[in-house]
Amino acid sequence: MHAVSPNPVEATTKHLDEHGIAYEVVEHDRALTAAAEARAAGEEPANAVKSVLLRDLEGYELVVLQASDRLDLKKVREQLGEGRSELRLATEEEMDSDFPQFELGALPPLGEMLPAPEIVDRRVLDHDRVLCNGGDHTHSVLIDPSEIVRVSNAEVGDVRED
Repeated sequence: MHAVSPNPVEATTKHLDEHGIAYEVVEHDRALTAAAEARAAGEEPANAVKSVLLRDLEGYELVVLQASDRLDLKKVREQLGEGRSELRLATEEEMDSDFPQFELGALPPLGEMLPAPEIVDRRVLDHDRVLCNGGDHTHSVLIDPSEIVRVSNAEVGDVRED
């Protein structure tokens, strides 16, 4: 078990403040999935996003998609182009070791914080605001998804399983 920074949510909100992103912190009962987090925060799971961390020999890639959607790894590989055929889900050990500032499974959708290049599924941008991980399992952050793309310079694509 790693030492999570004293306040992962504070690290997230400080980052949002530094980048001029408006947000609302939502405190809720402990929840371990994005859909459960949404329900605990009084939001529809369709309005929540999840961050999926992928890894290959080139490093990490953060993918953000609606909580209700499933990631299509083949589409991600196509989006990233040649040479990323080894891309796979990052293991808990890798996340624990490389991103100890956040609780396991609670990465904010801000790839530049990790740092990791980022892809945002285009359907995420259909929302005015989305509920996302704040760094731990009892706080979420409501933000405009277009700000995620702006600040992280994310690619936008179709990475949802059909």
